[in-house]
Parts: sequence; C-alpha cells; structure tokens
Amino acid sequence: MPALTVDRLRKSYGTRVVFDGVSFSIEEGEKVGFIGVNGSGKSTLFRIVAGEEGSEGGTLAYRRGLSVGSLAQDPSFDEGDTILAAVAGGRPELLDAIAEYHEVALALTSSSPDEDLERLVARQGAAMERIDALGGWDYEHRLEAVLTRLGVDGWDRPVGMLSGGERKRVALARVLVQQPDLLLLDEPTNHLDADTTEWLEDALLDYPGAVMLITHDRYFLDRVVTRMIEVNRAELVPFPGGFTEYLEAKAEREERLAVAEEKRSKLIAQELAWVKRAPSARTGKQKARIHRLDRTRREQELERLPERDAVELKFGRPPRLGRTVLDLEALTKSYDGRPLIRDFSTQLRAGERIGIVGPNGAGKTTLLRMILGEESPDAGRVKPGVNTRIAYYDQARSDLDPDADLLESVAGRQDWVEVEGRRVHVRSYLNSYLFPNEIHEQKVRSLSGGEKNRLLLARLLLQDANLLILDEPTNDLDVFTLQVLESALVEFPGCVLVVTHDRYFLDKVATALFVFEGDGRVHRHEGGYDAYRRRREAAVREAAERAAASGPAGGGQARPSAGKGASSASPARPRRLTYAEQQELEGIEAQITAAEAERDRLEAVLGDPALYSDAPGTVPAITAEFEDARRRVDLLYARWGELDAVRDRPGA
Repeated sequence: MPALTVDRLRKSYGTRVVFDGVSFSIEEGEKVGFIGVNGSGKSTLFRIVAGEEGSEGGTLAYRRGLSVGSLAQDPSFDEGDTILAAVAGGRPELLDAIAEYHEVALALTSSSPDEDLERLVARQGAAMERIDALGGWDYEHRLEAVLTRLGVDGWDRPVGMLSGGERKRVALARVLVQQPDLLLLDEPTNHLDADTTEWLEDALLDYPGAVMLITHDRYFLDRVVTRMIEVNRAELVPFPGGFTEYLEAKAEREERLAVAEEKRSKLIAQELAWVKRAPSARTGKQKARIHRLDRTRREQELERLPERDAVELKFGRPPRLGRTVLDLEALTKSYDGRPLIRDFSTQLRAGERIGIVGPNGAGKTTLLRMILGEESPDAGRVKPGVNTRIAYYDQARSDLDPDADLLESVAGRQDWVEVEGRRVHVRSYLNSYLFPNEIHEQKVRSLSGGEKNRLLLARLLLQDANLLILDEPTNDLDVFTLQVLESALVEFPGCVLVVTHDRYFLDKVATALFVFEGDGRVHRHEGGYDAYRRRREAAVREAAERAAASGPAGGGQARPSAGKGASSASPARPRRLTYAEQQELEGIEAQITAAEAERDRLEAVLGDPALYSDAPGTVPAITAEFEDARRRVDLLYARWGELDAVRDRPGA
C-alpha cells in the first residue's frame, strides 16, 4: 500500500483555480521532488497533505498509522519557547515518557519504606517500555547532534529572538528529530551552507520514511530524489529520476508537442487556403468543413495557452566600466574579538562574477556591508573605481515596504519605467515578472517569499548599475526563474558579487570564488564551486597521503614531503609563496598536531556514556566544540595542501 494516495484533488482561491482533479501517490520510502513556478501551488499542496489546509474536493488516503511531519517555508513556533524546547516539541509523546521515567526514578530514590514501591516500579517499567517502543533512549543526544550539525547554537535563546534563517534551521531540526513516516520539506536548503546541505543530502538518502521535497537546489534534487513531479497549469506531470533526467524527459516531451503543433498548424493552413478559394455559396458539406476548421483553431488556442514558467529578465544599459572596478586592500574585521576577515586583498576586474561562500556567520554579509559603505573595516580599505555604480539585492528585503502595493514598489507614483532605454508601462513590466494585472494593487505583505524575491529583481534591474551585489538571491525562487537569472547574469556586461549557497548556481555563473575558511581567512579561488570542492578534496587527500608516506614525526604528526609531486614537467606557478605564507606553512604542522589532539580529546569525552547521565547540560557545548575542532583539522589540512603545492612547484 502506498504511504499516500491523492485522488482528484480540487483547490481554489476565489476565481483562481489551483488544482482541478489532480491525482498522485507516494510509495513507502520514496523520495519525490516537486518542481514548478512560484505560485503554481506546490506549497499549497504540501499544506493540504500535512492537514494544515482544506480542499474543495477529492480524497487523501494515508497508510494506516502513518505519521506526517512538515517543514513550512515560513515556520511558526510558540514564541516563548527556547530553541531546545521548540525542537523537542516535535516528539511530545516521547518527551512525556522520558519525563515520566525521570519523575519515577526520583521518587524511588527518595521514597520512604511505607510508600508503594511496587506501584512506582510498575510505573517506571511502563515508562521504559514506552520509551523503547518510541526508540527514544538516544533522543536527547540525537536532538543535540542535529542542532549542532545545522549550525544552531545558544539553545536557551527564545525562538522569538531568532532571525528568519535561524528559525528555518530550528524548524528543520524539529522535523528531522521527529522522524515521521512521511516527511514534507518546503525549501529545506534555504539558509544552509554548502557543507550542511551535503550533510542533509546524506541524511535524507538514509532516511527510512517517504519524503516529499520542494527545493530550487538542483544538485540536491539530482542526488536525493528518485522521481520528479512538475506542478504546472493546475496539473501534475511525473518524470522519473532526478533533475537531470527531468530536463532530458522535459526536452523530449516538448519536442513531441512541437511536432504535433506543427502538424496542427499545417492542417489549419490547408483549411484556410481552401476557405479562401471556395465559392461564396456554402453547401452543407462546405459548412461542416468550416466548422471543423473553427474547432481545430479553438483546440490549438487551448493547447497554446500561455504557459509562462519564467520571468523576462532584461538588464538596463550599465555605465561603461573603467579599468578598476573594486579594490580591497588588506581588509580586516573582527566582532567581539572573533576575526571574520583578516588581511584580505583582491581586485575585481571587468566581466568577473564572484561567488562568496562559507559557513553561516563567517562574515560574508559583513564583507558586502563594508563594500557598500554601511560598515567600516577595522583596517584596510575598500576602493571602488571612478565609474563603478552599485546595485544591491538584500536578502532581508528591507527595501520592500510591506504596506505598499506592487505598482508603488516598482515605480512609485509613475505609470512608466525605463527598460533598455525605452519606456514601458509599469503594468506590462510587472506582467513580465509573472505578476498578473489582478494582483498589482495587492500589498507586498500578501506575497509569498518567492514572489517578494521576484519583485526585488524587478526593482534591481531598473537601476543603471555596472556592479551587482546580490545577497542570497536564490532563496525561494523557483528553478525556472533561477535559470533565467543565471543566463542574464552570464550575459551582464558589468561585474557581479553574489553570496549564495546554491552550488549549481555558482557552477553556472561564477568565474571565481571568495571562500571564507574560518578564523578570518578568506581566499580567492578561480572557477566555480565544483572546481573549488575538487581542489579542496584533493589537497586534503594529498596531505593525508604525504603524512602516511612520511611516517610519524613531531609528536605523531607526519611532516609534509617537500619533493612529493614535483616534476621537471610540472608547470610553474605564476607566483612564489609570500613571506607570510612561508611562515604560515612552517607553523602549520604544529597547528595540525594540536588541532587533532583537541579533536580526539573531545571525541573521547562525547564517547563516554557517563557524560549524558552525570552532566547532560554540558553536552551541547562539548558537541559544538567537537564540530569546531573537526572542521578546523579539515581546514588546516586543506590549507597545508594549498601552500605545499605552491612550494613544491619547480621554480617556486
């Protein structure tokens, strides 16, 4: 029996029909990705399946005893709850059983001889059976591990104080810890860095239950899902496989439709030619033929109803770039004694598209704010070119007035906007961004997250800028809009700086990356994300191989082999190690030894069962320290490999 069967579902909002008789099923353990333009009804469908919203017709059949857990695009909480309480709330029945067990255990240790010990022991046994049945003896440990892995700290903070990104990660932790039989995830990768996204991919691949997934992360879809369902024009179209297979099948389907369209067009052309040649007197047979022509034309019009699944992005005419677009000179910034950026220098040249990547809280948005002049560096300076004109896309959408309507948001009180040097009516301009006339007077606050982001893009592209600074532009956008945005950025004649965790986006758009590697280190890497990831993995692997080949030295840590990989045929690097890099390389062995010792110590502490009974309150902090130590070891090995590769080159 399938986990879920949806049959002839109907849903509408006023005159707008979202679904009209759609059907599908989800098998046990199946991972299904849902794709479609913003506003096509994906999130509505998920809310109906989760029981959070009703429908007007059709049936939903769940497997007997099926549990459903849902991650909404905009999750809600009891604002007074702490992070820990909010996440633990995903399994209230298990928490009740654990609380019952601890309560009885306390009563047993403090009971007097005349108390009913037999009754207390029976209660404790019943609580233990409930915990066993719910698989919950390691529940608290799993809860803390998931929070740590998602980069959520300060677990005693109230959720009402959290940012939008933190709330989404807390909600994701809650539903993952809950472990329902059917997991509904609406944009789970928003606000996750690349490493955490890869961890979530692994978690879902191993997840025993069924998963329904909405995401714009195309690498995520390719790796996790076994089937795609396209939500389009109030219908659901299934495609086997992940995103790549979906693209291939979609291309074949559209090619078949194009052939059928061509045949219908030829038939109509033949019919029209006959009608024009026919005498004015119409026999019954001739009239029947004309009626057939009208019917064919109507059918073709229905087939060719505008199936708009992507916006029309057109940049204006940016001012011509000078020789210098942007110089960052020895930029340094710290907060509360924690270095975010340390002595970072680079130059942005004409035509470059730079992706900025790194863990949450590493300082990526801080770098943008310093470039925009909204924040001052502790040292160094930002030097824009004489002709540089900046336009900024703010992930917080702070420039959008929630009480303004769409017309005001784009054009103020004007009826016209200027696009590529020509005047366009503001309503036509909004239509090109998939905002139909009937919602132009709606307030911004009524829009979905994806629609608000499309509105931000509509405003951004009206600016005459030659340097675009984009902070998380991919969040909540549908795949079709992302494809158009990627193409527009590649063709943009100016320069682009973009903060995003979307690996697919970076591989299509970025010519180089600024990588935040922790402890204030920011490095420039040429190429997209996949090229960076392969270089990083190779550096770690080569460093480990050198360590294994050299044997233990210096406190158990192998020394790097200066000659490994050197060859007279190896191409020379365009530069030598700087003095600072040489000093860094000479001291990195001791840093790795110390970092590995700290990692191993913390791992041993976490592996001691007594920790969870004697000092459970310290587990979150120790787990966070262990993750930091593990990450530091990986980063040190990667940095060692980079520096050693430069030193080992002939002529370096």
